[in-house]
Amino acid sequence: MRAYYFTEMPYPHYPPEVVEALNSQRVILPSEYLDPKAAGELYNRYLDEHEYADELGLDIMLNEHHQTPTCIDSAMPLAAAALVRRTKQAKILLLGNPLAHRDNPVRVAEEMAFLDCLSDGRLICGFVRGVPTECHPANTSPPLTRERFEESHDIILKAWTTHEPFNWEGKFWHYRYVNPWPRPLQQPHPPVWIPASSADSIPWIAERQYVHATFLLPYQAQQKLHKIYFDTCAELGLPEPGPERFAHLALVYVGETDEKARVEGEALMWYMKAVRHMGFWNPPGYLPPEASARIMMGQGFPEPSWEDANNMGVVIWGSPDTVIQKMRKLHDECNVGHMLMMMQAGFLQTDMVRKSMRLFAREVYPAIRELGEPAAPAPQARGG
Repeated sequence: MRAYYFTEMPYPHYPPEVVEALNSQRVILPSEYLDPKAAGELYNRYLDEHEYADELGLDIMLNEHHQTPTCIDSAMPLAAAALVRRTKQAKILLLGNPLAHRDNPVRVAEEMAFLDCLSDGRLICGFVRGVPTECHPANTSPPLTRERFEESHDIILKAWTTHEPFNWEGKFWHYRYVNPWPRPLQQPHPPVWIPASSADSIPWIAERQYVHATFLLPYQAQQKLHKIYFDTCAELGLPEPGPERFAHLALVYVGETDEKARVEGEALMWYMKAVRHMGFWNPPGYLPPEASARIMMGQGFPEPSWEDANNMGVVIWGSPDTVIQKMRKLHDECNVGHMLMMMQAGFLQTDMVRKSMRLFAREVYPAIRELGEPAAPAPQARGG
């Protein structure tokens, strides 16, 4: 099992009463509540923590969102470029590029190839459709986001694997010449990961043998989605997927004892308490009608307690021994081979984040590293 350190790079220093009045953390919270000087300090702190993950022998995950204080990493390739030059061994997982909202897929192909060459082949490229709240900032029609995602994906894959100029005439994009320089170091292209929480997305992922990632989903929900992946492979005569095909993201905190982890790590729940404006979280046409109806009836965003979320696998906290047991459960019951760990959120300070990272790297990782990818060499921890 490979482990990836992750934070969405939040900016939590805004008046909560303003968010309550607007009924939204995203899209319409005025940027006057962001202090650029403080944002710069946070960027440097977050990048330092990612570099520390590399020193500890962990891999790194980045993502991006837009017009929200929950994630001020609004240009993920820039953060990746900053880290590639300052890290030595970590794989750099970008999960991911919001293809439905990027205007130029060829530019995405170029950016990812640049990073793959610069990192000496350490890039893992994730593609995402984008969360519903991205539609308004990008001025994208919600019902068309899946089609835009798939066409953009096809352009990028062809750009990576066709080593001579070609033209493209599609529904959304038209190019006279596609001939990106550079091309990726990894051949035929970097590994591709796709996160998905809806059943209708899984066959497309399985057909292409991509890694499927789940975000903050309980054990049973993961099992249902993974079964679709298995069934699709069986129907198409593809190899039975192993743990290397499945990743799971959870909030993670490791403490010296279960009680310390319970008390110290609960600050991570800041991320789960987002104020959601249904007009932005449920734009017409983005979700299937049944799912949209459930959200309108108030059934879409349950907020479990810190303890309940731990029991569900949405968060993982405890002593090193407890966290080992929970991650073995994810591997054994959900076939997870990649653990994506959001170990910082909200106001959780860097000393607590780094302590949790150290405990994981030194006491948890050695006990779970052989799960899922037995042939891969164990990373060597270098941190103090």
